[in-house]
Amino acid sequence: MKIRSLVSMTAALLVLLAGCTPAEESAERQFFAMDTVMSVKVSGPKGEKAVETVCSEISRLDALFSRTDPDSDISRLNAAAGSGTWTTLSGETAEVLTMARAYAEETGGAFDVTIAPVMDAWGFGTTEETYQVPDGETLQTLLPLVDSQKLTMGEDGTSARLELAGMEADLGGIAKGYAADRAVSLLEEAGITSALLNLGTSTISLVGSKADGSPWRVAVRDPADESGTLCVLELSDCALSTSGGYERYFEEDGQVYHHILDPKTGAPAQSGLSSVTVVTEQGTDADVWSTALYVMGTGEALDFWRQEGGFECILCQADGTVLVTEGLEGKLNTEESGDGYTFEIVRR
Repeated sequence: MKIRSLVSMTAALLVLLAGCTPAEESAERQFFAMDTVMSVKVSGPKGEKAVETVCSEISRLDALFSRTDPDSDISRLNAAAGSGTWTTLSGETAEVLTMARAYAEETGGAFDVTIAPVMDAWGFGTTEETYQVPDGETLQTLLPLVDSQKLTMGEDGTSARLELAGMEADLGGIAKGYAADRAVSLLEEAGITSALLNLGTSTISLVGSKADGSPWRVAVRDPADESGTLCVLELSDCALSTSGGYERYFEEDGQVYHHILDPKTGAPAQSGLSSVTVVTEQGTDADVWSTALYVMGTGEALDFWRQEGGFECILCQADGTVLVTEGLEGKLNTEESGDGYTFEIVRR
């Protein structure tokens, strides 16, 4: 069996191209949270304190959302599944779960945090890389547990329960985006006007522009070449996230199985897409929608873009056609793109 799991900063899905200029006063830190390496860069004289605040907040949220820490909110919720007992949660965990339920409905089930039991069956729910192809009978047994409608929120707004024994929630597809939004709020409250948050290489939030006033230049990774570039975006004051099956996968008997599972089938999504990048105002939206659109496939993803509004996206298809929605047209640079790609602008 061949295994590929990309978690290092050198294999980033999104890579910031511009660094500090000599005259720029800034603070920067790398740290580990939510099972990945993160980095924060803040420009200005308040940078050191702001970086410390952001790192502390993300670590605090990590402790609440972790599936591996038995004392976390999510672990306690999962442990009580099917018991009928309400689990008391922090305000942040309750908020994320409420949002997750709404996203599941909004995306028609293409995103669902209760996918955890199926992820575990494939070996994608752990960090031990014990991957395997579950048999059909196993998947049919587990699929009824994938249902956000059976994740019930208490009327008090601070509790929840999973209605079926064996259900589990996993916030891996939403936690980084939520953490990015929390961090951005803290930075803005502190008066920070230029900052970059790279949360796990696939989720980035940009506060303002670079210190010199120019846009941030963000490279979207070539899904066929971990050291290559699909395109470069010039952006300010927004969030973006990329989802691609190349981030974590294994091969068995000549077949590739990636970690982005379709909640409806329990199998890796076969949507004809190699990667999806979403650009929007909120990190939570970007994090969730990039995964959901990957599962949906091109047609449904573009329908969702037209109906939902409020975001732009890049859909890299397996045949090399890259569809870029019209809001990114003036921010897109393809000079460094790899061979074999054709870019098309999609209009509403």
